Amino acid sequence: MTIGNRSVVRADGRGPSDLRPVTLTLGVQKWAEGSCQIRVGDTEVLCAATIADRVPPHLRGKGTGWVTAEYSMLPRATAERTERESARGRIGGRTHEIQRLIGRSLRGVVDLTRLGERTVTLDCDVLQADGGTRTASITGGYVALAAALITYGMERLLVGKVSAVSVGIIEGIPYLDLDYSEDSRAEVDFNVVGTDAGTYVELQGTAEGKPFDREKVDRLLDLANLGLGRLFDVQGEAIARVRR
Repeated sequence: MTIGNRSVVRADGRGPSDLRPVTLTLGVQKWAEGSCQIRVGDTEVLCAATIADRVPPHLRGKGTGWVTAEYSMLPRATAERTERESARGRIGGRTHEIQRLIGRSLRGVVDLTRLGERTVTLDCDVLQADGGTRTASITGGYVALAAALITYGMERLLVGKVSAVSVGIIEGIPYLDLDYSEDSRAEVDFNVVGTDAGTYVELQGTAEGKPFDREKVDRLLDLANLGLGRLFDVQGEAIARVRR
């Protein structure tokens, strides 16, 4: 891709509007109701869905269900070993934020009123991290969720697809799907969670230096929508394999 007089090629050979290669592998855990291992470039997350006949206390007796998530990162998912949060005796703020985001994202595409008093829990474990672990968890988590509901005859409860992707601005140029090296030097960094109906669950945007204007937001959202559309296609292909 050429911008002005510059030919823009990223370190991995992608253009600014290219996703990293995405692979979804289904059925990787024998006992889970639905499971999916997602690989986005060098980021890899194992997502497993569990269906249980119970709900949180605040929903008991109300005839509705719940979808929630837990997120964790293996100690050597990163370049240097990180201590397990269980060893510290508490969940960190980043982990708490991410698992709440995953839960919100997935609840937005499930008809909870028809789920009955059941809880679907998505466990998202990062095997390898190179940027975009939360967006990969949402994208792969949806496929694990869909696989579980389809397998147990509850596909009708799915009211749409949800996926997530990062976008950012580096040296004035908008980029889609940032890896770690790009994310760490981005001037503006967004995580966009959207549905296949064109609506958004969440927009997380931050300026690392100079504040950004509305024009930049619009450009980044347009780029994110391009990426989300491609991810919906990949999800659809994976889910079709479950139906067969």
